[in-house]
Amino acid sequence: MTMKRLELYKKLKSGTDIRGVAVETEGSPVQLDDFTVFDLTCGFCRWLIDNGVKPSAFIAVGHDSRISSERIKKQVISAICAFNFNVFDCSLASTPAMFMTTVDLGCAAAVQITASHHPYDRNGLKFFTTQGGLNSEDLDKVIENTQGLIIPHHESFTIERVDFMSVYAKNLREMICREVNAKVYDKPLSGYKIVVDAGNGVGGFYATEVLEKLGADISGSQFLNPDGMFPNHAPNPENKEAMRSISEATLKNHADLGVIFDTDVDRASCVDENGNEINRNRLVALASIIALEGNAGGTIVTDSVTSTGLTDFINNELGGVHYRYKRGYRNVINEQLRLNGEGVNCPLAIETSGHAAFRENYYLDDGAYLITKIVIKMAQMGKSGKKLESLIKNLKDPVEAAELRLKIGEEDFRSYGNRVIAELGDYAKTKAGWTIAPDNREGIRVFLDKEHGDGWFLLRLSVHDPIMPLNIESDSEGGTRLIALEIFDFLEKYSALDSKVVEDYIG
Repeated sequence: MTMKRLELYKKLKSGTDIRGVAVETEGSPVQLDDFTVFDLTCGFCRWLIDNGVKPSAFIAVGHDSRISSERIKKQVISAICAFNFNVFDCSLASTPAMFMTTVDLGCAAAVQITASHHPYDRNGLKFFTTQGGLNSEDLDKVIENTQGLIIPHHESFTIERVDFMSVYAKNLREMICREVNAKVYDKPLSGYKIVVDAGNGVGGFYATEVLEKLGADISGSQFLNPDGMFPNHAPNPENKEAMRSISEATLKNHADLGVIFDTDVDRASCVDENGNEINRNRLVALASIIALEGNAGGTIVTDSVTSTGLTDFINNELGGVHYRYKRGYRNVINEQLRLNGEGVNCPLAIETSGHAAFRENYYLDDGAYLITKIVIKMAQMGKSGKKLESLIKNLKDPVEAAELRLKIGEEDFRSYGNRVIAELGDYAKTKAGWTIAPDNREGIRVFLDKEHGDGWFLLRLSVHDPIMPLNIESDSEGGTRLIALEIFDFLEKYSALDSKVVEDYIG
């Protein structure tokens, strides 16, 4: 293993996943070639053995619908077998289902081949143990293991095909039947019309294997067939075109609920019968209502960009505690784990992107589980003629919101960005009408009074990239522009920070 290849592997690390180009396109050579995939999977196998997993244990392998997944799967399985582990080949599967193989099949670990919502030419590897997905530090060790690694090349392994998605779907159906407890027990969704948009990823099973089998009318559902070229729209609940598509389908088909998943179903969102998005802050609010049932006064961990209206809703309407933390789904989940470990009642960690981890579900971010909880709540309320969307009618949305992304032109972008944030904190203390938020856990969040924009801004460092996102919300028309104008004088003095995007927004 050369140092050059080790540096390549480090560049393929994206948070807690491996991601890179898997299909050659113009100007983008393949990064996840066969050797790289085999090598990194071997590093994971070595990491498992070093952490007490015995050879001959079973490791599950699954993949999403990407066109490179079958090629990559062959190399993943070859590496696992070389270390004398046995394989459950789960083929097309969701990412959360792959973790659940450690629960339902007794697997010691699992590997999911996915690049989430990224374009068709990308792919990646996500590693699980019985404790959940690997943390960033664990993945660093996996990568380091590839250097000088001796591969044993055993030949006493077994490879068994397993249709685990059928097991996974059955568990979700049983959960809905149990919680709704309808008169016709095994058809709790009779009379409901639910439209599903799978974006040609893995999520089509939810329409046919969960909802339809429970009596729901799923006609009007779209893009259920797996197609790794993603020909219709990006399989991403944060994508405006994708959300517009599911909203239009819900209205067109007079559905009670519209559901959309990302490629590998670890994220989800939905729309109500009027086509209104239940997304971002609204999704967090709805999930919080569900999570706080039986957890009075519980703490909800979210990422840092959530709105002031959401804080008011969780704290005052629901009687819970809104705990803003860092962006990144592993960050919010790890903080949820830490808080519960300290005795804090924290039933939910949720990022505005649609990652939602319920404590009751192994702290697993699972889009299908989230939607199942929402479907259950809809059916329960329907017994008394109430609508799902009525639950969040008191959530106050901002009048305006914007996100501006400022590129950093310094090689050591993290140090530079942290200096900007620190100096902005000092600057904020001198400004009339500015108040630094008391719960800053990422970047700096500042509230501005009505005269100075009637809202707030948050400046932070991107989780992975040399970018400083600037989030702005205001409760007044024209307020976001005024807030941008307020902060521009500070930002423009940093020559390595591209503040022109703020200048253009101000106009």
